[in-house]
Amino acid sequence: MPVPDFQSLTLPVLKLAADGQVHWLKDAVAIMADHFNLSQEERNELLPSRTQTRIYNNVSWAVQYLRSAKLLESPERGTFRITQRGIEVLNQNPQRIDAQYLKRFQEFKEFFLGKTNQTANGQTEVVESNLPADQLMESAYRALRQALAQELLDRVKSCSPRFFEKLVVDLLLAMGYGGSLEDASKILGKSGDEGVDGLIKSDVLGLDQVYIQAKRWNSTVGRPTVQAFAGSLDGMRAKRGVIITTSDFSRDAHDYVDRIDKKIVLINGEQLAQLMIDYNVGVAEERRYVIKRIDSDYFEEG
Repeated sequence: MPVPDFQSLTLPVLKLAADGQVHWLKDAVAIMADHFNLSQEERNELLPSRTQTRIYNNVSWAVQYLRSAKLLESPERGTFRITQRGIEVLNQNPQRIDAQYLKRFQEFKEFFLGKTNQTANGQTEVVESNLPADQLMESAYRALRQALAQELLDRVKSCSPRFFEKLVVDLLLAMGYGGSLEDASKILGKSGDEGVDGLIKSDVLGLDQVYIQAKRWNSTVGRPTVQAFAGSLDGMRAKRGVIITTSDFSRDAHDYVDRIDKKIVLINGEQLAQLMIDYNVGVAEERRYVIKRIDSDYFEEG
């Protein structure tokens, strides 16, 4: 099953605290993972930010929601304990505790409905969401990134073949491959290269080279094309290559490169656009937001 969202965790976390004892957040995460029978892969699933596991994040937000409604309290950092109000809520035997349920408590309403917007007629309206702020920002970031990736791919498909080949070399250089654009361009696009469109050094000293083939295919690239590329590497006594397309690769193509000794990496259009974003090729920073948190060490009184 997928990792439960934080609102699905809220009631189980409150029930965990029903014994009146102080519970550590890290212990609650393990208990909730067991409660929902999560696999090891699901327990290790990271947020897109790669900063923590999804289950840890969701349990943390469940505790935060319950604390904001004064159903839990935190005697010390990283812990929680049920309050009298929390006990009273459990005695009512609720079937689910989510944001809508918690809005009956004024403290939670102030926490949850703290943001406002100005409407077109100048009136103030409350902006509501069932997602915590960090998840809202991550969701918005993913949507913006995906839209940018699609726009990039559309632009790449419309550029000339020569520019596309140059773009690929620029990207490989940005990813840390050695040599220079001049080095990489020496055989770029030349005939008689046995089907390989260009090469680039895999390190600064040029001890090894990676051969690249960059094609703006519109249809799915199948095994025959990849197999022909592998054969061209044999003719150049190379064991490493990269094939980049603006379309996609078939399952057979992926299976083929998994079975051969030579190392061939297949990069489709979506991956190409994402790599361009990651390595700042063809994109420019528009704005930056810095998310800050409380520095708990600062407030430690010795």
